[in-house]
Amino acid sequence: SAGPDSAADPDEIAAALLEGVRAYGLALLPWSDTAQALRTRAAYAGLDALSDTALIADLDDWLPPLLAGKRRLDAVSGEGLTQALQNRIGWDGQKTLDRLAPARLETPAGSSHAIDYAAEGGPTVEVRVQALFGLASHPMLGDGTPLVLSLTSPAGRPIQTTRDLPGFWKGSWADVAKEMRGRYPRHPWPDDPAAASATLRTKNADARRRGSG
Repeated sequence: SAGPDSAADPDEIAAALLEGVRAYGLALLPWSDTAQALRTRAAYAGLDALSDTALIADLDDWLPPLLAGKRRLDAVSGEGLTQALQNRIGWDGQKTLDRLAPARLETPAGSSHAIDYAAEGGPTVEVRVQALFGLASHPMLGDGTPLVLSLTSPAGRPIQTTRDLPGFWKGSWADVAKEMRGRYPRHPWPDDPAAASATLRTKNADARRRGSG
């Protein structure tokens, strides 16, 4: 004969799943990296709507639609969870979030890099140093906090971590550039990076682009 749960009412199952989350916490849900990153940014920006306390308090508002027809919590859609978070902060909240805690750093070279708000030393971005040529001021978050720049070589190896890019350009850059010229001779290593053009290409590739332009 069929087991008892084969006849269980879908609404009863959904209600039981909801109570499970209420009792044992949000960690039971299959949060995607995107959703986790959104929550970390919101915490940094001081948007309380995505905190554990607020989400648990309003559980009945946002979770039931995601549980409809599901028999297990790990069947809940990760995209649905992300959407539910975005709906909670709304258009204005999203604008505030993008201002105070942007998701990515856009570089003068046109590359885009995710900002890690969970990093130990504060919001950190890993970026190739050449993508920042031409930048004379340090990238800041909307609240005036300097981004921690984890600068790497063309091969992605760590060079230096800095909260003061102009200071780095004027200071230890000369030594770094000297070493880099020896190690990556095909790439440009200008004496005055703040006034140079950002590029992720080799010198030859840049010259070819200029020639064809």
